[in-house]
Amino acid sequence: MIIREIRPIDADAFWKMQYELDKETKYMMYEPGERVRNLSFIKSLIEEAVEGNDLLLVAEEYGKIIGFISAERGVTRRVRHCAYVVVGVRKEFQGKGIGSKLFRKMNLWAERQKIKRLELTVVCDNEEAKRLYEKNGFSIEGIKKNSMFIDDEYVDEFCMAKLL
Repeated sequence: MIIREIRPIDADAFWKMQYELDKETKYMMYEPGERVRNLSFIKSLIEEAVEGNDLLLVAEEYGKIIGFISAERGVTRRVRHCAYVVVGVRKEFQGKGIGSKLFRKMNLWAERQKIKRLELTVVCDNEEAKRLYEKNGFSIEGIKKNSMFIDDEYVDEFCMAKLL
C-alpha cells in the first residue's frame, strides 16, 4: 500500500472510490447514489492540489485507490493558516493504519505550507473516526447541533481541530 499525491489521470478512479465509499458508510457527506460523476470538478480539485494550494493524497493498493485525505486551506490572509480536512478509507481496508499514514503525510504537507490549524467535523456517534482523529492529535472544540440528516433524523457533529 502506498500513499501518494493524486494525479490528473486519477480523476475517474478517485470518483469511483468515493462513489463506493458513499455506499459503505453513512458518515460521508453524500448518500449512496447521490454523488454525481463530474470529472471536470474532480480535475479542478486535483489541479488545486497539484499547484500546491490544497492537498489531495490517495492510498493505493495494487493500483487501486482505496482511500484519500484532503486538506483545503483558507483563501483569505486571515484564514490562510487553516485547512479543512476530509478523509475516507474503503471499509475493507479500515483498521490497518491507512488513516494514520494519510494523516502523517498530511502533517508534513501542512508544516511545509506553514499551516497552523487543521479542522474537521465528525458525526458524534462515529466512534471509530473520532478515535482516529484523537490518536492523530485532534481534539473536540464544540458541537454542531442538527448539522446532518442521517437515517431520517438530525444528528450532531463534533468540531475538532489540531494546532501545529
